[in-house]
Amino acid sequence: MIESASEQLGELLDELSLAARIAAGRYDPKLKEVDTAELARAAAERLGAERVVVSGGGSPVRVDVEAMERAVSALAQCALRHGGLDEVSVIAGDRAVLIAPITKASAPVVLGEDLRDLGAAVAVRAIEANGGQVSLEGETLTVSLPG
Repeated sequence: MIESASEQLGELLDELSLAARIAAGRYDPKLKEVDTAELARAAAERLGAERVVVSGGGSPVRVDVEAMERAVSALAQCALRHGGLDEVSVIAGDRAVLIAPITKASAPVVLGEDLRDLGAAVAVRAIEANGGQVSLEGETLTVSLPG
């Protein structure tokens, strides 16, 4: 239990540090090429394959890999937590990762507009700081990333 709590505290500190660097204009993303399928798989690894169903062929993008892995995972976790869902789909698309379903109740939280989820709020800001964007159409959240 102590080990798990220590890990969660470390992740929280990482998120706060990233948010502070972005807000202060001191975030310098370490850009590397990664496939969107790898970002989708990272969400399943962090949250569990029984909660995150990964599909799609993916494509290469150029982003801060560690920050984007955390961001995609945080958005999927937010969709699960605030949507009251047992499972979400994370689809690796062409320079994008799609997460569905996003419920009406969870949409403002997942988009980082309602600040009830620090992970999602930081994720949206990190995606934007990497040149990407987050949008919602119907029940599908699209994380568009630079190629």
